[in-house]
Amino acid sequence: MEGPGCTNMSAVQTAEYTRVAVYERSIRASVARIWENVLDWEHLPWLHRASFSDVRMLDASQAGWRAWVASRSRVSSESLVDVRLDRGALRYVARTLDGEAAGTEISTRLEPESERSTRIVVEFDVPVIPLELAAKVGDAYLRLYSRLWDEDEAMMMSRQTLLDKRGGPAPREPCADTKVPLGSAAELRRRLPLVLRAGGLELRLVELDGEIHVHPTVCPHRGGPLDEAALDDGCVTCPWHGYRYDLRSGRCVSGPRLRLARSPRVALDPVTGDAALHW
Repeated sequence: MEGPGCTNMSAVQTAEYTRVAVYERSIRASVARIWENVLDWEHLPWLHRASFSDVRMLDASQAGWRAWVASRSRVSSESLVDVRLDRGALRYVARTLDGEAAGTEISTRLEPESERSTRIVVEFDVPVIPLELAAKVGDAYLRLYSRLWDEDEAMMMSRQTLLDKRGGPAPREPCADTKVPLGSAAELRRRLPLVLRAGGLELRLVELDGEIHVHPTVCPHRGGPLDEAALDDGCVTCPWHGYRYDLRSGRCVSGPRLRLARSPRVALDPVTGDAALHW
C-alpha cells in the first residue's frame, strides 16, 4: 500500500508470527495527549464509529484496559482486546486474546519530536499465515490505522487547544442582568441552529418545543465539540464519547454526573418582537 505513513515491506515470518506491515507517521500531539488517548477506551464506538460499534469494559486502570470490542466488519464480531502501557519504554501493546483476529499483537512505539509532535511506529504481528496473504492483511491494517490516527489526531489537537485556553486567564463572567441583543425573534428562528460568541463564550442556539434554548459548544467531560451535535428528544450527544445532555436541565442523562456549563437564556420582547440573551 502506497501513501504517507505506510511502509511497504516483505512479510517477516517466525515460528510464532507473521509481521504483515509497519505503519509510521508524525502525530501533531504530545506524548501526554497520546497516553490519554490510548487509555480513553470510551471513544472507540463514537469517534471511530465507522470502525467499531461497541465496547464492553472488563477492567481499566492507568496501566491499560481489557474489553470486548465489537467491530463493524462485514460480519459483526467481537474481540477480547488487552491494551498495556510501558510508559518508561514509550511503548504500548494491544493484544487480541479471543474472538476475531485472536493472537494478533499490535505494538506502538512513541518517539517525541517536539513538545507537540510525536512520531509513532506501529508493528502488526498476526499468527502465522501464508506469505501470499500477508500483503492483503497488511494493507487492511494500514488502511484502518490511517483512518483511526487521522480521527485521533484531530481529537487530540482540539483537546490541546482547549487545555491551552484553560491555562490562560479565565474569561470574565458576564454580570447579572447582562443583555446581548439578537435582533428580530422571527429572523433569529429562521437562522437556527446558530452558533455565536457572547460573554466570552461560544454558544449554540436551538429550538426545542417552540422555545429557543442555549447551550455551550464544549462538552464538560473532555471538551468534545457540541457545535454540530444532533438534537434528539431534547438532548445533544457528544460525538467523542456519546455523553447525552438534556437541554432543559443541562444534566447528563447517559450516566456520568456531569452537566453543561451555565448558559444565558433567550428572552423575547412581546412589544418589539426582538430577542436578547440574558444572564
